[in-house]
Amino acid sequence: MTLQSQDTDISTARPTRDQTDRIRTTEAKSQGRLIRERFFRHKGALAGIALLVLIFILAFSSIGFAGLPGWWNKEYDVLAPRFNEGRPTLTLWPFSLGEHPFGQDVLGRDYFALTMRGTQTSLIIAFIVGLVAMVIGTTVGALAGYFRGWTEAFLMRITDVVITIPTVVIAAAVAGIVAKAGIIPFAVFLGVVTWTGLARLVRGEFLSLREKEFVESAKSVGASSFRIIFRHILPNTVGVIIVSTTLAISGAILLETALSYLGLGVVAPDTSLGKAINDNRSALTVRPWLFLWPGAFIIGIALAVNFIGDGLRDAFDPKQTRVKQ
Repeated sequence: MTLQSQDTDISTARPTRDQTDRIRTTEAKSQGRLIRERFFRHKGALAGIALLVLIFILAFSSIGFAGLPGWWNKEYDVLAPRFNEGRPTLTLWPFSLGEHPFGQDVLGRDYFALTMRGTQTSLIIAFIVGLVAMVIGTTVGALAGYFRGWTEAFLMRITDVVITIPTVVIAAAVAGIVAKAGIIPFAVFLGVVTWTGLARLVRGEFLSLREKEFVESAKSVGASSFRIIFRHILPNTVGVIIVSTTLAISGAILLETALSYLGLGVVAPDTSLGKAINDNRSALTVRPWLFLWPGAFIIGIALAVNFIGDGLRDAFDPKQTRVKQ
């Protein structure tokens, strides 16, 4: 009689299927909450977000974008007589923008408007590069890591070939031609040659996760490979993908700057931060502000994205499990 009572208690203590689902949902929410809390405790990441948002708002609101007017009354491609020998009119105390806060270039163009347009272009290129690299790298890495065999061998050999050729060399050979079609094709091309690192990382994650019990369970109930990849394994690699994409955006800023400085990037009449430096390199000794402003925005964007990437990496790190209450 006592044994039967114990059995009854044990069966009653077992969670039902609905209770198990609720427990799993709670665990998932807790993990998401832990990631958010770790990220928002990262002071560098918060500073990076604030700086990037500030740069974004300043660049796109000042001179306008896509036909929308901005609050600045000068165009980046309009020539004008040089005011005060082209020197910057910006003063911090008392604060005043003046006629040309960043000065004028050697052709008399307003350098504030020119720098803002260059910042717009560089940001657009960087985020498109990150998106394209994320899609290609994630797809290649996922297929290679899950299917193994000849699929892995074929995709990884392509990856190895792309890796062995320096990115700058590939870009220098083709970018000059692609850039003439506009910044969008140029950005897509850069994304096509910068996905290899992410592909290797995703492949490594898939090689580990494909052997887990939840994958075997999905296979046993007849789940398709497509469903297993995108519904079961890929969500568990989102941390690696997000962090790598963030760092790819930072690298894209520097790559675009280097190519534009070499004359292989954005072409006139458009401009970018790297092209602005290249166009005025002959005036380095007499007008250093022509290098100061684009360089400051390049450094600011790169640092902001890197800080955000560091914060995301620390937030998704499973070893960091302690959260302040």
